[in-house]
Amino acid sequence: MSETAGSKERSGKLARIAIAALEEKKAADIRVIDISEVSVLADYFIIANGSNRPQIQALSDEVSEKMEKAGAVLKQTEGYENANWILLDFGDVIVHIFNQENRLLYDLERIWRDGKQVNPEEL
Repeated sequence: MSETAGSKERSGKLARIAIAALEEKKAADIRVIDISEVSVLADYFIIANGSNRPQIQALSDEVSEKMEKAGAVLKQTEGYENANWILLDFGDVIVHIFNQENRLLYDLERIWRDGKQVNPEEL
C-alpha cells in the first residue's frame, strides 16, 4: 500500500470517528465531502449542524474528545465562543459544525461541489 493510500485509509477512519461523535450528540444533516482530489487542504470535510449554541459546543467537544482519543491532533479551532460555525481542523479531516442559519448562508456543499459527496456508511 502506498503512503497516500495509507493516509487516506487513516483519514477515513478518523472521519468515521468524527461522524459517530456527531451522531451521538444528535447532530443534524451530517454530510461528508471527499476533497482529496480537488484540494491539498484535507481528505474530508464533515459538515453538520446543531440547533442551538450549547448543542453546537457539545458537538464540538464530543468530536474533539473522540478524535484526540483516536490519536488525531487538533491543529486549530475557530468559532467556539460564538458557536455559529465551529471549525475543527484535524489535518486530513476538517469538521464544520454550524447553526442552521450560517449553514445555509455559507453553503459549503455548493462551494466544494467539485469534491465527491460520500455516504458516511461508505467510508
